[in-house]
Amino acid sequence: MTDRHVDPERAQFDAFKALPRDTVIHMLNLVRFKDKATYPADHPLAEANLSGAEAYANYGRDSGAVFERLGGRIVWRGAMEAMVIGPDGESWDAIFVAEYPSSGAFMAMVTDPVYRQAVVHRQAAVETSRLIRTAPRETGSGRFAD
Repeated sequence: MTDRHVDPERAQFDAFKALPRDTVIHMLNLVRFKDKATYPADHPLAEANLSGAEAYANYGRDSGAVFERLGGRIVWRGAMEAMVIGPDGESWDAIFVAEYPSSGAFMAMVTDPVYRQAVVHRQAAVETSRLIRTAPRETGSGRFAD
């Protein structure tokens, strides 16, 4: 069985928490949606026949106020056009970079009761994903590495 990479593993989350908490962070999000969302049987939308994209839109709607209240913002968003380097057939439906004023703000978001209710939409929507914490760097030069 393939790991779906929808929620963080304990070791990954512990490594995230061990990094400095008082600096701005960027989170690269790569998300592939399921064709059909799969909610828990007891969820009100379990029989709604939503697509993964529709369920993910519900996640954005329900979690957005918490994200913004804690200082989060989307600093870059794009649409995948072609895989130039990477596994054939790998594709992403949503690609964006979310900025948080600190990892503490991210931690506050994922533990917020409203967010915790909203995350069920993400879990129902996502086939697989990648969430990569990065430290923002200066841009604008023609050099790829410094």
